[in-house]
Amino acid sequence: MADITVRPMATDNADRVLAIYQAGLDTGQASFETVAPTWAAFDAGKLADHRFVAIDADEVVVGWVAVSPTSTRAVYAGVVEHSVYVDPAAQGRGAGRLLLDALIASTEAAGIWTIQSGVFPENTASLALHQRAGFRVIGTRERVGRHHGRWRDVVLLERRSPTIH
Repeated sequence: MADITVRPMATDNADRVLAIYQAGLDTGQASFETVAPTWAAFDAGKLADHRFVAIDADEVVVGWVAVSPTSTRAVYAGVVEHSVYVDPAAQGRGAGRLLLDALIASTEAAGIWTIQSGVFPENTASLALHQRAGFRVIGTRERVGRHHGRWRDVVLLERRSPTIH
């Protein structure tokens, strides 16, 4: 992990962020989405204070993490949904964990008490990463949506802050 650092996501990271997003979508195991959004749509849907990129020793973006609010209702102001993606060529080098650690520190500093995500059960690497980072499985939403012509389950994960009460 020494060759990977994490920094706030910037607009000049857009091309790499969206390319990594699309690479994840192309696996068929990352999301119900099939095409990465435009940068304008991505930027509008993610909270600016909680977006990070993983950078390798060559200054190349190899992963990203970002959150979206789960609701506009004030009572849910401390709950966000996150996405984390790592370039397939950089997987297994610790970028995902570094990104989640940065996200957890950022959201806790902002008073956010719950980070949640949905992961396809077949994405065992993502499930293991999240559990190592302190997320727990809440349950499985069975046949919650169709993806590439078949019904898919989604494992709902959350991390509750031990410091935000």
